[in-house]
Amino acid sequence: MAANEYQVTGMTCGHCEMSVREEVGEVPGVEGVRVSAQTGRLVVTGAGEVEDAKVLVAVQEAGYSAVRI
Repeated sequence: MAANEYQVTGMTCGHCEMSVREEVGEVPGVEGVRVSAQTGRLVVTGAGEVEDAKVLVAVQEAGYSAVRI
């Protein structure tokens, strides 16, 4: 299982985490999403490689910005 890690800016609470989790969870190939407002970390897992561009767009749709780390 492949895992990609991102740094998300702008999250401050559980609602922020939920918004990011829901949007990123809809990206094709994504099987798991772990997100923490406290650390700003987002970990996305999938059976194959998940496209960074699609994850970053999903984070933007949730109202935040991210970079892969």
